[in-house]
Amino acid sequence: MTQTFDAPLDIQGVLTRLPHRFPFLLVDRVLSCGEGQVHAFKNVSINEPFFQGHFPGEPVMPGVLIIEALAQASMFGIDLEPGSIAYLVGIEGVRIKRKVVPGDQLHLHAKLDYLRRGLGKTTCRAEVDGQLVCEAQILFALAKA
Repeated sequence: MTQTFDAPLDIQGVLTRLPHRFPFLLVDRVLSCGEGQVHAFKNVSINEPFFQGHFPGEPVMPGVLIIEALAQASMFGIDLEPGSIAYLVGIEGVRIKRKVVPGDQLHLHAKLDYLRRGLGKTTCRAEVDGQLVCEAQILFALAKA
């Protein structure tokens, strides 16, 4: 039940496949997708609303939003039925290794580990300039929207 499509997928294609919208859409482009593996990215801009308060004078992308970006990228690796949505239900093994700041391009990598009876798990990592930023396993549940 993995999804494959012609890559890259620009923002218009992203918007047709994810229900998220600004300010919570955290995937700008999908570079590749096939056999349950996804490579996408998020351009991190100083204009992001969370930078106003996290932290004034030293803007840092919140770790929970890095996890959310990984979860959103993970969804490109599965073939959702029309009218279905995937909900984040757990995270495991999270390690955040470095800060993400304005001007970074956050590369999101996800590999589908399994999808059975509406429950799935992906192994994910986020990188900036080839350096590991975050790693985690994302658990999700499929449901009717």
